[in-house]
Amino acid sequence: MKKFLFFAALLALAAISAPAQTTTWQIDPAHANAQFLVRHLGISNVQGEFTKVSGTVQLDEKNFEKSSVTATIDVGSVDTRNSTRDKDLLSENFFNVAKYPVMTFQSKKIERAGEGKYKVSGDLMLHGVTREVTLDVDGPSDAIKDPWGNTRRGLSATTKINRNDFGITADAGMVGDQITITLDIEMVKK
Repeated sequence: MKKFLFFAALLALAAISAPAQTTTWQIDPAHANAQFLVRHLGISNVQGEFTKVSGTVQLDEKNFEKSSVTATIDVGSVDTRNSTRDKDLLSENFFNVAKYPVMTFQSKKIERAGEGKYKVSGDLMLHGVTREVTLDVDGPSDAIKDPWGNTRRGLSATTKINRNDFGITADAGMVGDQITITLDIEMVKK
């Protein structure tokens, strides 16, 4: 009986100290973008996107709340389908891409928010300013094999920020302060 209890205790200790089932996923830049929406003159919405998104997700397969996300967006990839507006957004008036070429996000906390939904809080660095934001995430989806043998997952996330919090204050009254951000991400298992 003593041997049985010893082995049972040993197995329990091994289970407690077993490493998490963490896998590394790369955000697929060809299948990821960050869209934004802002009020124009208080009467309509203008949409745009950043087409160059990259990053890594360390995914705990057994407990998504123990996962982490690091993402980078190339600010120079902004596209609003209007070259004059894009030039203005890249200038010192708004993003000042010469000085601040990227924005980054680093997760700090992930909480379950329902079936297949999570709240991901972390630091968003934009325009040289870092603020905590919370993303409402749908996903990650179940893993699938693509036609080329890669394992993939997808997710979508949204958040709202106030551009003034990041020192982007140009054209007050013409450009709204609240920015809605939507991310659509496909990631590939490393």
